Amino acid sequence: MSADQKKKIIILMINMFIAIGSFGIIIPILPAYLESIGQGGTAAGLFIAMFAGAQFLFSPIAGKWTDQYGRRKMIIYGLAGLTLSMFIFYAVDSIWLLYASRVVGGIGCAMLVPAIFAYVADITTMEQRAKGNSYVSAAMSLGIVVGPGIGGFLAEYGLKFPFLISAIVSLVSVLFSVILLKESDVTLQQGQQAHLQDDESMVQKIARSVKMPYFIPLIITLVMSFGLIAYEAVIGLYLDNQFDATAKDIAIMVTGTGIVSVIVQLFVVDRIVNRYGEKTVLNIFIAVAAVGFFLSMFASSYAVFFGISLIIFLSSSILRPVLNTLISKLAGNEQGFAMGMNNAYMSIGNVAGPTFAGLLYDVNIIYPFVLGLVLLMVTLLITIIWQKRSLKVKTVMEN
Repeated sequence: MSADQKKKIIILMINMFIAIGSFGIIIPILPAYLESIGQGGTAAGLFIAMFAGAQFLFSPIAGKWTDQYGRRKMIIYGLAGLTLSMFIFYAVDSIWLLYASRVVGGIGCAMLVPAIFAYVADITTMEQRAKGNSYVSAAMSLGIVVGPGIGGFLAEYGLKFPFLISAIVSLVSVLFSVILLKESDVTLQQGQQAHLQDDESMVQKIARSVKMPYFIPLIITLVMSFGLIAYEAVIGLYLDNQFDATAKDIAIMVTGTGIVSVIVQLFVVDRIVNRYGEKTVLNIFIAVAAVGFFLSMFASSYAVFFGISLIIFLSSSILRPVLNTLISKLAGNEQGFAMGMNNAYMSIGNVAGPTFAGLLYDVNIIYPFVLGLVLLMVTLLITIIWQKRSLKVKTVMEN
């Protein structure tokens, strides 16, 4: 990459790090906070589901706006939405207002994520795309590493204090973007296409995505997200219930898995994708994640569960940028639309996963892991079938 490319990606990484880090601050104290307001697994699941539901509904629109109005505006507006969400979360204790704050945050995320990955696509070549996506994904993981560690420390000063710090840090990311982030070079053709298709409804956008060459990777994203987010939604509650884990224990675990994710995304993803290709990497690490889910059901201690979680999060840290790269390569000039639809399909899984996980957790704490295992096996099956069909089509075209 050139010096200019690296500079722009570093700005995006810092931006993403601050935004995700501010959210990560609240992760280790969420179980104790929910308990303090008389809520449990269902509320934990709905917090994530509300966020993802708003993200899903708004992602197709935000993706088109990203192509039409530019990446920079959507990034700034998205960060502003996340900041507002954090301030609401700090200011209230009503469960319904807390749910509302998650909706605001979901809309902000719907603006932010497609714009950042579309920005990466604007400034990288096809060969550089996996590396660029991996760097931004690593920044996300680093935010999750640092955020919970800070949150576990800040919880010593009161359960609500981390929420305030989270809101302030998120506000810093807005100011950072306004001052330093410049618009990427979006072609006039992209803007014109986005303008012509801007009157499409969400249903029409979903229907159009079915005809796209990246439709099956979108389905894989949906099903995989369902399984992985079901696991993530209840992990804090599970650790608290099963192993009497404290906020600090949860912070250590999230930090440890985050460190692994950062290392893998910075130094491993690009190399293994270049060597084996996106499709082979997908098969391997979906299977590895499924094995992790299976083993987690038999963990006998916090340390064992920690080790198994490292396997699951390692797989997830590879799968997400690989899917982003695969979709981006197949998207052509509609990067904003493709990334918006990627976000939308991921959000469908993120809505359904935590909702079912939270409900199942209140029935039996092991059921969310069973659900995740089944969904990952379905993901692997879909991936293999799609790859075989793609190979047949390619063979026919060559002959």
